[in-house]
Amino acid sequence: MIPAVLYFLIFKYIPMVNAVIAFKDYSVVKGIWHSPWAGFKHFNLFFNNPQFWVLMKNTLFLSLYQIAIGFPVPILLALALNEVRNGIFKRAVQLVTYAPYFISTVVMVSMIMLLLSPRLGVINIILQSFGLETINFLGIPSMFRSVYVWSDVWQGAGYSAVIYLAALAGVDPSLYEAAKVDGASRFQKIIHIDIPGIMPTAVIILILSVGNIMSVGFEKIYLLQNPLNLETAEIIATYVYKIGLLNANFSFATAVGLFNSVVNLILLLLVNAIAKRISSTSLW
Repeated sequence: MIPAVLYFLIFKYIPMVNAVIAFKDYSVVKGIWHSPWAGFKHFNLFFNNPQFWVLMKNTLFLSLYQIAIGFPVPILLALALNEVRNGIFKRAVQLVTYAPYFISTVVMVSMIMLLLSPRLGVINIILQSFGLETINFLGIPSMFRSVYVWSDVWQGAGYSAVIYLAALAGVDPSLYEAAKVDGASRFQKIIHIDIPGIMPTAVIILILSVGNIMSVGFEKIYLLQNPLNLETAEIIATYVYKIGLLNANFSFATAVGLFNSVVNLILLLLVNAIAKRISSTSLW
């Protein structure tokens, strides 16, 4: 355990001390500890910013949308694959759904842009072949969230399904034999054996997902942004990068990042407590 403990200690816990920058007017010349105190100045600047509620709304809506779609899809995929009896077909589907996970964010965004291009994109070419008008998917603010979430589901569903397939592999085979003797259909086996079998795993993953609700993927959103879709595409992470880091306002960026972390921690504790009370399954 020593290498893992050292990793978290050096790269996760010790850097937490630097969060004090959020309460200072940080100066690179003076350093962290000699920079003057600013109290909650940077937090107040963020909370009183006219864009605060827009950023909160965009971040929360995108995160909740991602959880609502991205959480059940891997479960359904794993349940479907568990029912497949043809080994070759099952492995082929697993490979096809698992492979996109290894595509880098930059390549994924490039593929999305090529597929959804108004003039040369495959989707719009198909629409034109049916006599329909082309759609600028990445230029319509209301469509940005769907493009981001569904492309993310396509990329990560196969990888996430592996966890549930491993949980299904641990289900007691005698339960299936008893269900077969009792004349249970495949659907009844899924409802009464498979779903209860993976429920503890699903609850843990849901808790972790809600605990990261404010930490939507920065890279992909930033690369998909353009002046036309900023209305819904601008989230806290991209705003911090543009306002805090590009302008070298490190104290402001740290304050917003600390606010994000505190909100995530509160949500994690809350959801964990609710899950423990309802299903007796929790992180601790």
